[in-house]
Amino acid sequence: MTDNVNEEKEQGLDQADISENLKNEEDLNKESAQEDIEEKVEDEAESDSMAKENQELKDKYVRLYSEFENYRRRTAKEKLDMISTASINLIQEILPVMDDFERSFKVEGNDQEGSKLIYNKLGKILESKGLLPMEDLIGKEFDAEYHEAITQIPAPSEDLKGKIVDVVEKGYMLSDKVVRFAKVVIGN
Repeated sequence: MTDNVNEEKEQGLDQADISENLKNEEDLNKESAQEDIEEKVEDEAESDSMAKENQELKDKYVRLYSEFENYRRRTAKEKLDMISTASINLIQEILPVMDDFERSFKVEGNDQEGSKLIYNKLGKILESKGLLPMEDLIGKEFDAEYHEAITQIPAPSEDLKGKIVDVVEKGYMLSDKVVRFAKVVIGN
């Protein structure tokens, strides 16, 4: 009988151990489930922050790429402008020679065929480089962006008031830029 009592005690202890073990397992399962939930929440928060950071980096990349493209276009345009106007200093120094030729033609008459030939050849070379004289200015409106007023005189007719009456020195353009302003007389 004592054996039975001992067996029952042992079985009772075993059942107590089993129930305690079951409780411990349940607690462990609850804790691990709680940890799993917390881990998922942390992963989602980390995923959200990574997604935001990723989007910010993409935005930054797009802005930088756009800025670079604008810079590349701007420098290409500046380079073309520089190439097209690279000879502007030389042309500005040659223009007084052209003026001297024109003055000599007015004074000496038609007996300077050689000089006229040289003048025309020089004019064609400058034209091929993009230099164009401002032509037919008499009777046009004065424009301070293209003309420089030397003086004002009484207008010979009513329709020339505020307009160009005479051209003292020709103006020149190089690739749509003024190389030299036309020096003009305005009627008032």
